[in-house]
Amino acid sequence: MGANPARGGVTVLLSALVVAHNEEARIAACLEHLVFAGEIVVVLDKCTDRTREIAGRFTDRFIEGAWDLEGARRNAGIAACRGDWILEVDADERVTPTLAREILDTIADTTADWHEIPVDNYIGERRVRHGWGGSFGKAAYPGLFRRGVKRWGMQRVHPSLDWSGRKGAMLSARLEHRVDRNISDMIRRLDAYSTARARDLRDSGRIGSLAANLRRLGSRFFKCYVLRKGYKEGGYGLLIALCAGLYPLLSHLKARLEDD
Repeated sequence: MGANPARGGVTVLLSALVVAHNEEARIAACLEHLVFAGEIVVVLDKCTDRTREIAGRFTDRFIEGAWDLEGARRNAGIAACRGDWILEVDADERVTPTLAREILDTIADTTADWHEIPVDNYIGERRVRHGWGGSFGKAAYPGLFRRGVKRWGMQRVHPSLDWSGRKGAMLSARLEHRVDRNISDMIRRLDAYSTARARDLRDSGRIGSLAANLRRLGSRFFKCYVLRKGYKEGGYGLLIALCAGLYPLLSHLKARLEDD
């Protein structure tokens, strides 16, 4: 399917992994940027639209199921990959040609076990590079790794990670992430994230205190808006900092006041 770099005369297979839930509008644009990989694996999580049909133009490697936990479905996809290396992306992300070349060069030469990939986030057509963090966006993520070194934790949203390998240098080329279409999308995402987080908190039996989460609102806002230079993005940076700060507080209040 795609190019596979050789090291010492041995072919190194790269698997591209995409986890999708009803992504018929975005899956083609994602997968057409992954054809450089040796295989593409698509996890179909409770899909009821045309995601599988559209993805079938690019791959015949599917894992279908219904998972309540983000960590569980991502681990199922990782287990299905046959490559020596795995590139994990989401349906709203695009691997540019420059990044694709760097990935192939990296896995051909690196002695490390995993690498972070920097991210350019877009809200609509506006690139917003500064201010992300606090569980409301990623400036970089550990998306390139050898098979067997990465395992997701059992949470519904923002699962923890367990590593057994050695971290390498961050790549220089950036992944394009179409994170939100507009401000309304940002607010809907905050609502969905905090609802899922609230369920994790109730399951753990440790929902924290109102005072602690009020403090986190302020500290996360300061970190995103000032330390991570969200102020450079104008109103978008302010919105990101507000959402990052509100996320733990809303999660706590939902866990405390709601049953589900």
